[in-house]
Amino acid sequence: MHYRQLGSSDLEVSEISLGSWMTFGVGIERSAAAAVVDRALGLGINFIDTANVYGRGAAESFLGEALAGRPRDSYILATKLFGPMSDSDRGLGREQVVKQLDASLARLGTDYIDLYQCHRYDPDTPVEETMEALSDAVRAGKVRYLGFSEWSPSNIREALAVPGVEPFVSSQPQYSLLWRRPEKEVIPLSAANGISQIVWSPLGQGVLTGKYVPGQAPPAGSRAADDVMGRMMGPKMTEATLRAVQDIGLLAAEAGVTLVQFALAWVLREPNVASAIVGASRPGQLEENASASGLAIDSELFRQAENIVAAIPREDITVPEVPGFNTRR
Repeated sequence: MHYRQLGSSDLEVSEISLGSWMTFGVGIERSAAAAVVDRALGLGINFIDTANVYGRGAAESFLGEALAGRPRDSYILATKLFGPMSDSDRGLGREQVVKQLDASLARLGTDYIDLYQCHRYDPDTPVEETMEALSDAVRAGKVRYLGFSEWSPSNIREALAVPGVEPFVSSQPQYSLLWRRPEKEVIPLSAANGISQIVWSPLGQGVLTGKYVPGQAPPAGSRAADDVMGRMMGPKMTEATLRAVQDIGLLAAEAGVTLVQFALAWVLREPNVASAIVGASRPGQLEENASASGLAIDSELFRQAENIVAAIPREDITVPEVPGFNTRR
């Protein structure tokens, strides 16, 4: 496993990190989830990403149990706030920062969080209030570093302009061969201000695994076969997209790697990306994901893959709508 510095922080995070959305605490059995965590750490994955809203605290509670007894400096723990935790608890106001942070610490069974992230931008709260509350958390020793997820360039600039506050060190956008939007402004802006990317959905919600075949029904038990997730994935499940992915698979074979490894290595070719978040429901999935770290692949093959994706009609590639979140900029 290779490691990269996270922005201007002193954190060295694994190039492949473990995510917990739709899996820990809600999606898979506890024993299977515990096995995934054990294998991730065994493979050198030291960065674990979660959020208070995942299972309304269930993912954090599971991780608190799964990580108990391990040296606290043996892993880097990230969580988030913003999403609805009750009918009245939501957003990035000072009261919510204090309340949700303490609740996350209790569920995670730790005295501090390495990276505390704003899950989305809160248009109903002045950014100054949010940044000051988060900075107080850092200065109180409850949080080491700060980050955000899916903030627009204007959102980022607003935060950068607030004087006397702790800086952001990470950005968590969707980024993959199928979704390159952060390259236009978010990545350059971040790179210029000591902010690294920790990207979600680097495999395009599983489409870049190649398991979805044009003209065939999604495999039983897959995300696309699920009623809720299937609707979210709809735009990526078009014939044109699936055919393009099959063609990219041929390039991966030429490189001597799997399609998954190729797609993850493509994301990691970007210097401003510190880590790619992957999810897993069984330990074996992590073996292939982790082996993408440090891969050297001919840039010409990456260029050909980009050309293949560029030919997909734009309406076939959109950001998924996540319930309770506005993911559009």
